[in-house]
Amino acid sequence: MTELRYGLIGCGMMAQEHVRNIALLPDVRVAVVFDLVADLAQAAADLAGGARIAASLADLLTQPGLDALIIASPNDCHLPQLRQIVETRPLPILCEKPLFTDSADMNAVQTLFADYPHPVWVAMEYRYMPPVAALIAQAAAVTGGIRMLTIREHRFPFLDKVGSWNRTNARTGGTLVEKCCHFFDLMRLILQSEPVRVMASAAQDVNHKDEAQASDVWDNAYVIVDFASGARAMLELCMFAEGSRFQEEISAVGPLARIEAQVPGPGRFWPAALGPAPVPLVTVSPRDPKGPYTMELPVDPALLDAGDHNGSTFYQHQRFAAAVRGAAPVEVTVADGAKAVAMGLAAQESARTGQAVTLRF
Repeated sequence: MTELRYGLIGCGMMAQEHVRNIALLPDVRVAVVFDLVADLAQAAADLAGGARIAASLADLLTQPGLDALIIASPNDCHLPQLRQIVETRPLPILCEKPLFTDSADMNAVQTLFADYPHPVWVAMEYRYMPPVAALIAQAAAVTGGIRMLTIREHRFPFLDKVGSWNRTNARTGGTLVEKCCHFFDLMRLILQSEPVRVMASAAQDVNHKDEAQASDVWDNAYVIVDFASGARAMLELCMFAEGSRFQEEISAVGPLARIEAQVPGPGRFWPAALGPAPVPLVTVSPRDPKGPYTMELPVDPALLDAGDHNGSTFYQHQRFAAAVRGAAPVEVTVADGAKAVAMGLAAQESARTGQAVTLRF
């Protein structure tokens, strides 16, 4: 099989997780990296086994023999970098979420890729966490048709990043875009329907209030979404709950049963004094006959060591590489990524104004 050679744009924490997972794939490697922060670029290049460090994005795009690009830069950099790639050297792209941070850019990003000749994949890693993937595969049949979907994330605060770029709405699009577009993507995927109305309440109550650099990102929220199918979904976010046993809990309920996925947070944050980190679980609770049953879905330790997302980054890269080779379709499209951002922006507006926001796709 011919080796795939990737260019990496942005070399921070998530970018380095991409590098570690790409290294686990046969016949795929990161050949060139770029970041404005020299130490980050060097760290990513070393992780990749000696990738070339580009002086700029324009320089990276001159690298011969590139097969695809990975964008893992701060949120507000994504759209300008995507434009430069399209205009300079069109290649297959895996772009971290969110695709954009301003509602004015939704049409622009979709127009940019309307006739793009290569795969473009939006990185929604949560789809590929083993317990979440198991819930997605079973939910419609087990429940008899989902009527209610609840996603709870109780987790740690935003991590420290260069220049604290992830602490401001201006650079991130807001917490319900930056953090939660993953969950809005899951809602659409699980319910197989489009959102029609979003209602939200959110605040910054605990985190980042006394930092030297002013922060305005919310740290807790409730979001309710009505869907065209008549189903409804709710997101409950708390970013000062890192003591929780499970970080994500997703439940889907229909006339026949409830199915729930429980996902632990990053193993590196689990206190060693408490013993082994929790194992991901999926529980099915039929209505008749009653009798819940639970399945453990342990993740390969090598994948846990490669990142903070329960192996999902590896599974995503397996599929992306297949798409680059023309052997499989893109599973998370530009349209998927744009709609997830639109839902997050609607939730931001609803929480800010106290009014429900209507969506039309």
